[in-house]
Amino acid sequence: MEISQPPVDDPTPVGGPDIEPDSRSSRSPRASRVVWEWSIVVLVAVGAALIIRLFLFQQYYIDGPSMEGTLQPRDRVLVNKLSYRLHDVNRGDVVVFDRVTAAEQHDDLIKRVIALPGETVEVRSCTIFIDGVRLEEPYLDEEMVSQADPLARCGSHTDVPAQVIPDEMVFVMGDNRVQSFDSRDFGPVEIDKIRGRAFIVIWPASAWAFL
Repeated sequence: MEISQPPVDDPTPVGGPDIEPDSRSSRSPRASRVVWEWSIVVLVAVGAALIIRLFLFQQYYIDGPSMEGTLQPRDRVLVNKLSYRLHDVNRGDVVVFDRVTAAEQHDDLIKRVIALPGETVEVRSCTIFIDGVRLEEPYLDEEMVSQADPLARCGSHTDVPAQVIPDEMVFVMGDNRVQSFDSRDFGPVEIDKIRGRAFIVIWPASAWAFL
């Protein structure tokens, strides 16, 4: 059987004519789609970051010496803002709280929880007694606490007579007892004023540690 070939001058080859796409028209929708997709990604990322900052975690910068021995100036810590929605405040927690000054200004301070609601706390030369029993504090730098500087805040002039911590309040102190401005000065802190629990040092990398 012979197979006939189409005439050489046939203007319409089998399969229809080849069509050269317009590169500009095809590129435009694709570029728009990429821009739209990346816009959605950025919006989702920003939204997630805002939600995390508002409700879950927040980074704080340490400014001052009151927690030296545990935290150094310029350290950055991550604070869990959800902690005390899930459980009670515990003794030994490092917390960030809002303190309203006499001038009605708001200061964020970071201290350690020493005494809990209903407990009797007493401070004698920076030694803490809870319900009459001395509190063991392994996180303190003993050499720092025992400084003999007459300006140090561990003398009798900073002692706190025995007092009962009211409900919904805690007694807080800085780990650098000789320089800390804390509940010895402004009294117990309302638990409602606590922003969250600092649980990890994230910067500098060399200081990375859980609190």
